[in-house]
Amino acid sequence: MTYNIRGENLEVTDSIKEYVEKKVGKLERYFDTPPTSEVHVNLSVYNDEQTIEVTIPMKNLLLRAEEHNTDLYAAIDLVVDKLERQIRKHKTKVNRKFRQEGAPKHVFAEMEREASQRQYEEEEESDFDIEIVRTKRFDLKPMDSEEAALQMDMLGHAFYVFTNANTDETNIVYKRRDGKYGLIET
Repeated sequence: MTYNIRGENLEVTDSIKEYVEKKVGKLERYFDTPPTSEVHVNLSVYNDEQTIEVTIPMKNLLLRAEEHNTDLYAAIDLVVDKLERQIRKHKTKVNRKFRQEGAPKHVFAEMEREASQRQYEEEEESDFDIEIVRTKRFDLKPMDSEEAALQMDMLGHAFYVFTNANTDETNIVYKRRDGKYGLIET
């Protein structure tokens, strides 16, 4: 894995860089072949609170975790723990799904062999009073609503846009206030 480590209101020293690479590098043990994607790490400090955000884009999976702590090294440990849970959860889900459908056991390893770069941010100016400050572009992977809900939870978002594998239409899954999930079909 290659690392892109940036600091906001913080100088990224060699010791911090080595610690991040050592801790995030331990995630490689979950893969048959190490992901070829770039690991994006953003470190920031605001009002004595350290924040770390780690994003690992892969072909059919986006791993992302964010942690806040007063100690930077503790925040790094916590974010790696979150990423480990996401990987284990996704591996279990994928293996269970493909075992039920009769596909090979090591599908997860095949999915991550070809990592693709995603375009993260593209800022645009608007002629209206509404100012759009961030635009994200991504490919919609065909999946069922259960898998979309799992992806949404792993990203920590309140909604997730996906292509429904059954109907081949764009759908949105979202988390309701009562903790249950909703599905919007276009």
